[in-house]
Amino acid sequence: MSGDTLKILFAMIGYMLVVIGIGLYFAKRAQANSENYFLGGRSLGPWVAAMSAEASDMSGWLLMGLPGVAYWCGLADAAWTAVGLALGTYVNWLIVAKRLRRYSAVSGDAITVPDFLSNRFHEDRKIILAISAIFILIFFTVYAASCFVTCGKLFSTLFGLSYHSMMIAGAVFVVVYTFIGGFLAESASDFMQAVVMVIALLTILILGTSAAGGLDAVIANAKEIPGYFSMTSIATPETDAAGVQNVVGGIPQFGGAGSYGLLTIISTLSWGLGDFGVPPVLLRFMAIRKEEELKKSRSIATVWCFISLSAAVMIGLIGRALFPAETSLLTAGGAENVFVVLSQALLPAVMAGVIMAGILAATISSSDSYLLIAASAFAKNIYEGIMKKNQADDKVVMKVSRIVLLLIALIGIVIAWDENSVIFSIVSFAWAGFGATFGPVMLFSLFWKRINRAGAIAGMLSGGIMVFVWNRFLSPLGGVFAIYELFPAFVISCIVIVIVSLCTKEPSEQIIKEFEQAAGK
Repeated sequence: MSGDTLKILFAMIGYMLVVIGIGLYFAKRAQANSENYFLGGRSLGPWVAAMSAEASDMSGWLLMGLPGVAYWCGLADAAWTAVGLALGTYVNWLIVAKRLRRYSAVSGDAITVPDFLSNRFHEDRKIILAISAIFILIFFTVYAASCFVTCGKLFSTLFGLSYHSMMIAGAVFVVVYTFIGGFLAESASDFMQAVVMVIALLTILILGTSAAGGLDAVIANAKEIPGYFSMTSIATPETDAAGVQNVVGGIPQFGGAGSYGLLTIISTLSWGLGDFGVPPVLLRFMAIRKEEELKKSRSIATVWCFISLSAAVMIGLIGRALFPAETSLLTAGGAENVFVVLSQALLPAVMAGVIMAGILAATISSSDSYLLIAASAFAKNIYEGIMKKNQADDKVVMKVSRIVLLLIALIGIVIAWDENSVIFSIVSFAWAGFGATFGPVMLFSLFWKRINRAGAIAGMLSGGIMVFVWNRFLSPLGGVFAIYELFPAFVISCIVIVIVSLCTKEPSEQIIKEFEQAAGK
């Protein structure tokens, strides 16, 4: 390794040691009981709740996936995705947060999302609990895999080391850290990581814009590429059979601008619907210490999202201006390294290491969240709630969660094994999965008192299954079926919930009473 590379490595190791220190600090409280381990004893303040929620929500996708999309095909796809996510974040904090915080306490003091949904409908036979836990295990394992891909790409690009060994090393670090600290450590470190992420984005945005000759120069370059700087069309890189963009005389080749019509825009905006079903964010709503602090959290979360998402999109455009034909960026998957390439080119080695820690921060902040939630879904909801009928020893539950966490990580490693994996694609599928599975049932559970257990079960099954069906069988047909699977799956789930609920027995008086109590009536 060169001297600069070693400096980058040492800076990143220093950051990782700080993260481990946070885990050790909170470890004693985390081990006290499962509520502390999984929900932090409902003790999060507004800043930690907001920023840890968004850091775990956005993940390494924010620093690699989204800039990569902007670099590869221009403004439209990345920008409309960012707009959808920003709107979803604001509305989620506005209408869901307060109601869920109150309702989760009313409904048996639930500490996981499956717990809440099961308690909401007073289940005797824990079918909702089982379905919720299964879908969480499936989709969150996929999401964790995307984080492992990020680790592999980051370290292999930086240090020229094996993708597979670096991906495994990143997964091991995340697992050990989650073992140690649980929810409080995760939330505290996520707060720090959210700060690092936004600093990293703004630093590269400012320096990159300056290096490219100013914002006008970046925009002028983007306008030279057909469809690149437009919200209603999309650039189409010309590629060879291996998916590598053709370069002639140092100039990357593009075909004519592709269409980006209204249906596609609606489909892309639907990324925002996923926010209503993201358990890491919903858990922060449940864990905040006071309802009154949610308004402050909403402002913090919205501002953070706007700044971070805007910067991420612009970094992709800046990368295209500064490195139009960089070899490592000439595939859809390789384009996701644009943030890394810019950091190495624009910053002194130590500073680059700190900025690289921003990517590592984003990756850790999501993967520990998803691993913890997936493990808790099995340990609390299937093992304790169904297999042991709430008679399991609390320490045994925690041991089971750690075993499951390890198994999930191993499956995630298998999914992430392909070094040509595109982070954006993996994330989009997982995002659609939990958005369509949990988003509609969560909204109806909080705001429609007529929803019943049958409607909730039918809605979850139809949403989750439709994501698979649309992605695997319908989307390849093209045309109207090429839209993002989250949108049709979400709509179908809503329709099914309403129809099944109206066609089956009304909720009991006790369920209605709890609903009205949570609604403040």
